Amino acid sequence: MEASRTYSREAREAAFLLGGIGTGNVSLGSRGEFRDWEIFNKPGKRCQLPNTYFSIWARQAGKAPVAKVLESKLLPPHIMHNGYGPGTGGGLPRMDDSTMKGEYPFVWIDFEDSQLPVQVQLEAFTPFIPLNEEDSGIPGAYLTYRVRNTSSEPVTVTLAGSLMNPVGIEYEGDLSIEYGHFGEHVNELRTEAGFNGLYMHSNRYGEGDLKYGNMSLAAEAGYEQLTYKRVWYRGSWFDYLQEFWDDFAADGLLNDLGYDSPSPAGSPSTGTIGVRAELAPGECKDIRFVLAWYFPNRINGWSRDIRVKEPGREVAQNYYANQFDSSWSAASYLIGERERLTRQTAAFHDALFGSSLPRYVIESMANNLTTIRSNTCFRLKDGRFLAFEGTYDAIGSCEGNCTHVWNYAQSAAFLFPKLEQSMRRTELLDELNERGKMSFRAHTIFDCLWDWKEPGGPAAADGQLGSTLRVYREWKLSGDDQMLRELWEPLQRSMRFALEYWDTDGDLILDGQQHNTYDIEFFGPNPLTGVMLLAALKAMQKMAQHLQENELAQRYGEMFETSSKRLDELLWNGEYFVQRLEQIDEHKYQYGVGCLSDQMLAQQLAHLYGLGYLLPEAHVKSAVHAVFRYNFKEDFTDHVNCQRTYVLNDERGMTLCSWPHGGRPRLPFVYSDEVWTGVEYQVATHLVYEGFVEEALTVVRSVWERQDGYRRNPWNEIECGNHYARALASWGLLIAFSGFQFDMASRTIRFAPVLQEGAAEFAAFWSTGQAWGSYVQRLNEQGEWVPEVTVLYGDANGVRVTACGKQWILQ
Repeated sequence: MEASRTYSREAREAAFLLGGIGTGNVSLGSRGEFRDWEIFNKPGKRCQLPNTYFSIWARQAGKAPVAKVLESKLLPPHIMHNGYGPGTGGGLPRMDDSTMKGEYPFVWIDFEDSQLPVQVQLEAFTPFIPLNEEDSGIPGAYLTYRVRNTSSEPVTVTLAGSLMNPVGIEYEGDLSIEYGHFGEHVNELRTEAGFNGLYMHSNRYGEGDLKYGNMSLAAEAGYEQLTYKRVWYRGSWFDYLQEFWDDFAADGLLNDLGYDSPSPAGSPSTGTIGVRAELAPGECKDIRFVLAWYFPNRINGWSRDIRVKEPGREVAQNYYANQFDSSWSAASYLIGERERLTRQTAAFHDALFGSSLPRYVIESMANNLTTIRSNTCFRLKDGRFLAFEGTYDAIGSCEGNCTHVWNYAQSAAFLFPKLEQSMRRTELLDELNERGKMSFRAHTIFDCLWDWKEPGGPAAADGQLGSTLRVYREWKLSGDDQMLRELWEPLQRSMRFALEYWDTDGDLILDGQQHNTYDIEFFGPNPLTGVMLLAALKAMQKMAQHLQENELAQRYGEMFETSSKRLDELLWNGEYFVQRLEQIDEHKYQYGVGCLSDQMLAQQLAHLYGLGYLLPEAHVKSAVHAVFRYNFKEDFTDHVNCQRTYVLNDERGMTLCSWPHGGRPRLPFVYSDEVWTGVEYQVATHLVYEGFVEEALTVVRSVWERQDGYRRNPWNEIECGNHYARALASWGLLIAFSGFQFDMASRTIRFAPVLQEGAAEFAAFWSTGQAWGSYVQRLNEQGEWVPEVTVLYGDANGVRVTACGKQWILQ
């Protein structure tokens, strides 16, 4: 099996996120450092907690002890304006080297050091179990340090975790922490059956305060001795670090200083908890810690600036406040349920990474799962799942469940369908007005006031029509007729609005002012919104048939046929589909006869959701291949881009549009010369469906190569902000390659894998809203394909399976 990519300590951009859905994150860097503390209900890229790291002390029998911070050495350039401050521990000894490997949701860091008589590996993860939003939304992480005695003598080892009490932290993205909000910190040593730990809280903030919260670092049972320093030395200058390191380095045991009073105003408190273990020659022991946090209160709005502030409504709560009452209870749950949570998370990991797909395809799908658990997404106490488009370093980017960006996202729908169902209810029950206009950014939830001429902003043609497709997807994945009936009237209202508002002459071709995902308006007929209308009409026909509204289904079917024929005649140029405008420069930001990468977006969605071809198959194949042929570039050295630049120099990628035959507008639509990974993934997925597998793999590999840990973070694909939601389109690759079709309304699934030449086996992960598992098909001695479906989680009893020309029912 192909190995996953590894990252040396020089891979500065590699940062692996730990944390659950709606809990925020802390990341692990390739040196083994804890970085990017984003657990305080807002993004925090580059937010560092002072004095926060693990350390190791080891003494081989007959030799002097060695003490080091469990990070590899700091890398140049060393240009801190006043040197590395004591809070960084920059002057402490560190490990010689480190290597990171991440297979989401697991990460491993191997440390190397010539002075230590032991080898150390860190394994870290937060439980990730598809269909189980509760256990995938725990505010914490497992940290297991695996220590092996490599000497011929017994070795005594202490592993110690130091953590600054963060309650009251204020970080605005400038690399500095405002200390004025600290104070009255209390670090308690707590003991419970099976573990001990430090529970860090503050007397300064009440339960209703936005800064209220606490944090725990616990050591699980299985060690010879516990050692701790609840609070570091309260001295001046650098005394606190000097006292801690001298104490630790001397004998690997810590002297508690006996502080029982809270910290003074403006002063944080750091604490350390460690465990001692004895290792015989060659012996390996796992020293297990759990890090947990609890900051339940968040702004009751998208941001401080975009909400209506009313007395008594300033604060909302995270969903995890339903599950836990403190970080200690979260840590206790993680420890008590470790065996089950690890087993179920490993089952998902093994099924996903056990796929026969190229490793760079698997990693492209898995790495983007971090977006669901980043600060891009959050979950309120009432269960609503909400999202930005992405995040800037210290604030959210582009608020409001943006309907047109979430058109592309697939991962959450297939893994946590209840979350996406929540978004559909927000779109259709909260954001759809009586006329049928849908705000493309959710504003009623927080009573937001947007800077638009019309309340709630303009309707987005691609986003609103795409919402219909997403309801169809959610229904097919879940088989939930109750949800479908609940949303059926709003769906019809939405469709009536679309036909009245964007089709100005009633010919079933959208030709009016059409706001879209490029943050501008297209005018006239175009394939982005025109094909989206076709897909929406087809989905409405299918749902009406299921609800036995036959007359309505017939009407939608007739509209689809008429619109499809007209659109093809109007937009097909013999090679791909174009925008039709008599005067291209009459309106700014159009594209006219250009080759738009998103021209077949709705067709790709139709393939994913089992709606079939929306336009003539030959035209569809030609169009998507033209996108690859004209828009994919092997080198960007000479590419002129006066917009935002995400790809440059000798890198490869796919631009959003090109004009292979001339006709570029004087001012083409904004973003047209950019490269977005989410669009690259949707095009690659479509290429697979149309049989252009090598082209699809080329596109995916180019993204993977760019996200290499040196130039960009593999676990953070950026567009307008970090962890951008559009990149969740990468999950569509799995659906396309496995030929997976799903219909839980009739409880059937089908597999028709795209096989590599000469392959004797195909394996892949699969999931619906009811169960998930693995699919494998192998050639037997007679040259026949033998399929096998394994259910690893959920209930799939009675589901009919079709694969390799065989049919059977799961028991």
